[in-house]
Amino acid sequence: MGGMRAGGSGGGGDTQVYQVPWKVLDPKTPPPAGGLRLYWFPSSVDEFKNSSLRSSRSLSLYSAQCVSMIVSDTQSPEVQQLVAGEKLPVAVLASSEGAALGKAENVKGFLKVDQVEKLVESELKQREEAVKQQMKDGKDKEKSGDKEGAITAFKTVMEQKCLFPGKAKDASKELKKLGVETGKVFDAPVMDRVQSAKIEAVMKHGLQAEMDEKYEAAEKLYSQARAMDPADPAPLRYLGELYRHHLGDWDKARTTFDAILAMPADPLSRAVAMHGLGKMTIHEGDFQKGLHLMEASAKEYPLALAYRNLAVYWNSEGDRAKADEYTRQATKLDPDDPYNLIFAAAFLAGNGHGEEALKIAKDNEAMLPASYNLAAIYAQLGQKQKALDLLKRHFFQYERYEAVRTKEMMEARVDEVFVSLREDPQFLALTNGADGRLPMPKAKMNSSAPAMN
Repeated sequence: MGGMRAGGSGGGGDTQVYQVPWKVLDPKTPPPAGGLRLYWFPSSVDEFKNSSLRSSRSLSLYSAQCVSMIVSDTQSPEVQQLVAGEKLPVAVLASSEGAALGKAENVKGFLKVDQVEKLVESELKQREEAVKQQMKDGKDKEKSGDKEGAITAFKTVMEQKCLFPGKAKDASKELKKLGVETGKVFDAPVMDRVQSAKIEAVMKHGLQAEMDEKYEAAEKLYSQARAMDPADPAPLRYLGELYRHHLGDWDKARTTFDAILAMPADPLSRAVAMHGLGKMTIHEGDFQKGLHLMEASAKEYPLALAYRNLAVYWNSEGDRAKADEYTRQATKLDPDDPYNLIFAAAFLAGNGHGEEALKIAKDNEAMLPASYNLAAIYAQLGQKQKALDLLKRHFFQYERYEAVRTKEMMEARVDEVFVSLREDPQFLALTNGADGRLPMPKAKMNSSAPAMN
């Protein structure tokens, strides 16, 4: 799904569509330059996992407007001064120079998302007043005949287009009147709370439809949310994944992902777009370009899915060390995610840890979206019929569109985990709809479990 959460269609329950792209700050890595920094200092791992700060449409949109979302402990020298004497959890909004601009403190040990939303909103409103004054100064100078002074004032507004895209668009129009071209300026997203709630409600209905495998209904709902706010990248993100993974319409998927990368978008949306483009590019035969897109996705924002597919790539290249490292990275993001466990088990099965892999497979055999990787485990352990039965379940129960099925069959034919079945008549008959896009017999990219595709 577009949120890249574990669970897949039918996984049930979680319909939070606006995940905030929090990044854990490595003490060795300097904070992002420019814009504002929103620091969140959780009190514990459990508080981080269960906090309402994980989901927010406004914070998600602010992260596309030069407000970096940073999770940190209190050990780094750069941030110690921000939380001196504070009881965790706490959120601190800081300038690009690292100076504290405001804080949201916990109440009885709880820090709520609406506190943090108001913290950012208040600072931006205050700054917007200064931008409005710059716009007024520019218009006053224009009326008085001071063309150069007006241009200077409007350019000052344009310099803040990341934080204030709406005002920058107004300034761009004024500059064009004065004969100054500014290039493309994007619309501001809808931040009105009432309208925002309506958009989020439509998105949740869309995600629920996707989870219920009502893909056409999900497409209509995501498209409706897109029309309600064309500047919001989240509907595009969910549409792109729906086209790529469930409907198999890669032309629409590519157009959608390209649109995300061409607009101001949050790191999660950009990472999902780059991963999707990378996966399709590899399947179409351009392995290096696809690999670079996957690597760029992981650098933009860490997704377990991107790490898993990077592990698959390097396993197919015979580089076990890199494959193991990327598998560890995926598992580290969410050690309890069953898809991570099953994926890792597929590697265990091929590395002499058959009993451990088999236990994981048996414990999770009911997971329909994981059928492909479950089949990979059994195939590597020599249980041919079990592997074929699970592959059949994947192709003809989980996948519902021929456009997707033909691609998955092709990936199975070149996948190293099914090398023992490659010449088997039953396997060849089962995958006879393969689209022929990947080279035989050696593939540069194995398939991952479709729920992780």
